[in-house]
Amino acid sequence: MKHLLLTLLFLTGAVFTGFSHVDPPEGFVKGDTEIESINAMTFGPDGILFIGDSKTASLIALQTADNTAGSFEEDVNIKNIDHMLAELMGTTADKITIQDMAVNPASGTIYFGIHHEDGSPALVKMKPGQDPEWVNLQDAVHAKRSINSVVAADAEDRRGRPLRHWAISDMNYHDGQVLVTGLSNKEFASTFRSLPYPFNEEESDASLEIYHAAHGQYETHSPVKTFTTATIDGTPYVVASYTCTPLVLFPMSDIKPGEHVKGRTVAELGAGNTPLDMVVVDSESGSYLMMANSNRPVMKINMADVKGYSGSLTEPVNEPAATAGVNYLNLPMTNVLQLDKYGETVVTVKRQSNGDLDLLTLNRFWFGG
Repeated sequence: MKHLLLTLLFLTGAVFTGFSHVDPPEGFVKGDTEIESINAMTFGPDGILFIGDSKTASLIALQTADNTAGSFEEDVNIKNIDHMLAELMGTTADKITIQDMAVNPASGTIYFGIHHEDGSPALVKMKPGQDPEWVNLQDAVHAKRSINSVVAADAEDRRGRPLRHWAISDMNYHDGQVLVTGLSNKEFASTFRSLPYPFNEEESDASLEIYHAAHGQYETHSPVKTFTTATIDGTPYVVASYTCTPLVLFPMSDIKPGEHVKGRTVAELGAGNTPLDMVVVDSESGSYLMMANSNRPVMKINMADVKGYSGSLTEPVNEPAATAGVNYLNLPMTNVLQLDKYGETVVTVKRQSNGDLDLLTLNRFWFGG
């Protein structure tokens, strides 16, 4: 009965953590976000959480009112985070999936985008050391923006797998722009979108092309699986990775409306693998790209090595486990599903050998060079 009541409250939006009751800022409304999926999340300024919803092909800017400065001094070590989240939802851990995780860089609050087994989405927030709380999606201060030319709702790949999930594959906020990767319905399907924030101007779309060394061919239809941004020699870049696992640079200055942009493949990190998440972390010893993978440990790449690599991979890498290009270090941490910056380190969702999920920060020693 308790689980049934919690589920009903969840579905009807009757029990949630409240938002500020001040008048919404210009361009925002207070009401139902009508989110149908949470495929990607990223934080912008002033506690704004951007949510990408592939089902409705829209972006939501959510005013979290979560602006109190937090401390990142203590490491995070929370066991069975999936069980904690499932209990809040009135269900069990095997019936939920954590779709994405985003850390508010100001407060240190960690937000989880969750799908129930029936596909319904939920947003939960938690400060380490405190219990998780609902975030209200039915009565929230938000702005909403549709994206253009998305892959059709019934589109399938050559194996018959649905593609609409990849309408929005990843998101980042950079210099007043919400950057979005995913699939479009155009001839060159792999698409990079840039939407000025606030959402009061037209979006800019560019199609992407890469040389995929593990496949031995140029590709325009595979979606970017995860990306971040980095500045190299004063030039802003999109740093992106795809399945099987090329690492590609796109200068932001080249990504212009209507352009077809060819990336520079700087590394092949091994076939039979899907990159899951990535961030760039700055430390006293340098900047490092941290990337979680489906079938590899967490990889650490020194951005100084990326800066020093002037070439581009244009020849096949045929061996299944072979790598090429920029060097990397495998960290002693496997089965990491999500990661995000947490102060000067990285917080992860890691699956343990018994199947449970833990919330853990990476050892700060690993950022020492």
